[in-house]
Parts: sequence; structure tokens; C-alpha cells
Amino acid sequence: MDQLSELETLIARNQESFCQIGRALKTIRDGRLYKQALCDTFEAYARTRWDMGRSQAYRLIKSYEVIHNLSPIGDKMPVNESQVRPLAQLAPDEQRKTWKDFINSGVESSALNIKKFIASRKPKPQSKPDLSELITDEYLAAVNAMLEQIRVAQHDHWQNTSRQAALLWNRVLLEKILSKENG
Repeated sequence: MDQLSELETLIARNQESFCQIGRALKTIRDGRLYKQALCDTFEAYARTRWDMGRSQAYRLIKSYEVIHNLSPIGDKMPVNESQVRPLAQLAPDEQRKTWKDFINSGVESSALNIKKFIASRKPKPQSKPDLSELITDEYLAAVNAMLEQIRVAQHDHWQNTSRQAALLWNRVLLEKILSKENG
């Protein structure tokens, strides 16, 4: 067996270990077992014992939680943490629905394909309407003058006008705009 085949076999055998590591880390964190290793926090434990940053430890835990959530769906599961990462951003019920739909799509299971599939399902953000046409030039000039005064006050670190006074007047303006009176 050549070196590439040996290494690929090793990778294939250990591909699911990310889930087992996540489960172990979750148990250690949730049971506060890291205290037995004389660590004050789970993050300190992960760093000192496994040379693992906080974000990596939590990603592995989240990966386990996603796989556990997806397990009722069937045999075809994500095979590595990078494939699980896009699903981890979804709510549990949405994870199951999205994964089932992804499997049914017939697209090759790769982290990039999963990410693209999820992105294609997200609703497109609606652009905010341009309301500048709905106000008078005088009103716009007054707002711009106020914004300039705020910029000046920020620049001089609120020495001549206090931030609290600016916020008070901001609330007064908001109340006036929202009030039903025409006065």
C-alpha cells in the first residue's frame, strides 16, 4: 500500500471522530469535569489539556449537537465538522428539514455545497426604500445640521455639549415625531 492510500485510509477511519470529540467535550463542560483537571474554566481546560482554542472546542460541541439532532433522519450524515458548520447556524427543526432537503437534492455532500444550499434557501434581504424623496429640502437641511453638531460634539469628546443632553433631545424629537398631536 502506498503512502497516499495509507493516509487516506487513516483519514476515512477517523472522519467521524469529530462527533465523538464533541460529545466528550460537551460532557466535560456540562458536568464541569474540567475542575478535576484543576482548571477554573472549560476554556482553560481545552487550552491547557488539548491546546484547543475556545472557538474550536465549542464548534466541536455544536457539531456533536447537530449530528445528534440529525440522527433520526437516517444513515447519510455529514462526515466532518466543516460540513456541519453551516447547519449549526440554524435552529434544530430547520437543521433537520434543511439536511433532509439537501440529501434529497442529490448534490454531492461537501462543505461548500451544503453552505451554498443553505444560502440559496435564505430569503433575500429587502432593500430599504429611499425615503429621502418624501421629506422637504428644509427638513433634510435641519437633520444634516443636527448630524454635523453631533459630529462636532463627538470630535471634542462631548466637552461643550454632554452626551446625556444630546440623548435627551434625541428622545424629545422622537416623542414629537411619534406623537399624534399636530402641534
